[in-house]
Amino acid sequence: MFEPPGVVFNFLLIVMVFLILVFIELKDLLYAVVVAAVQSILLAFLFFMLKAPDIALTQVTIGAGILTALFVAVLMRTSRMEEE
Repeated sequence: MFEPPGVVFNFLLIVMVFLILVFIELKDLLYAVVVAAVQSILLAFLFFMLKAPDIALTQVTIGAGILTALFVAVLMRTSRMEEE
């Protein structure tokens, strides 16, 4: 039977909204990628709490693993523009 989400679930949702706002406001793209990876791991944990471990494992593998590595590889190939 499905149980309603608890306090931990609601707290993680609030943290995810905060991380999304931080992600939008960050100017450094590498930090934004790290924040997106953390948000992806939290999303996977929420899927696990909703009793969907297969989706959680996929989210960790693709969202936090492959996409983060791909974004970092792309950022390393670009030139960094510093503001004065």
